[in-house]
Amino acid sequence: MAAVIEVEGIVRDFGATRAVDQVSFGVEPGEVVGLLGPNGAGKTTTLRVLAGLLTPAAGRTRINGVDVQVEPLAARRQLGFLTASTGLYERLTGREMLQTFGRLQQLDEETLAARIAALTDELELQGFLDKRCGAMSSGQKQRINIARAVVHDPLAYVLDEPTATLDPLASRDILELVQRAQARNKAVLFSTHRMEEAEYLCTRLLFMRGGKVVARGTSAELLAQSGKQKLTDAFLHYAGGAA
Repeated sequence: MAAVIEVEGIVRDFGATRAVDQVSFGVEPGEVVGLLGPNGAGKTTTLRVLAGLLTPAAGRTRINGVDVQVEPLAARRQLGFLTASTGLYERLTGREMLQTFGRLQQLDEETLAARIAALTDELELQGFLDKRCGAMSSGQKQRINIARAVVHDPLAYVLDEPTATLDPLASRDILELVQRAQARNKAVLFSTHRMEEAEYLCTRLLFMRGGKVVARGTSAELLAQSGKQKLTDAFLHYAGGAA
């Protein structure tokens, strides 16, 4: 099966520092691939290159066959990108946020209204969809953020530590989003520091260190390769310099 998310030999430098060094991988439909590694490993830079927010010095990235560097707007229409720090426009209501981003994704008004209705049911937005974002609780804001990221029903989801600042209840919304996406045959790339999330959600894992992918495989394969019995211990094994 062809990969929806393709990363081929990307390199990204910041001055004299090589943040990402020849990173390659793919994510197929129905897969949840976890991206793990310590701070500074190159995970966020890799995801930002994939989302078209940074330009690589070498290599290429594609979303559903669309080259992100050549056709960035077309590629982003295939992509839902979510981070823990994504902000909302506080003066807009939740509905206005979704309408704004749906129109940016070139949805026609009928399709957009249907998507907002579906997301309202799916994410239980009924009680606050028409409230201004600045007056929402953190959990309500996160649900609107989820809806904003996927309002255009993308084929690929790229999630950059989306639960990092959330409490367990708000984190649950993200995990349920990932499970629903997988059930609908989406391709999901999920960066996290939480080993329990990675073990629970991911079909495959990639460990990064020093800008490189140093290990890849299922949880069971990585445990066997590292000689560890727990994923947290495998993480420390690879983060500490083992290959």
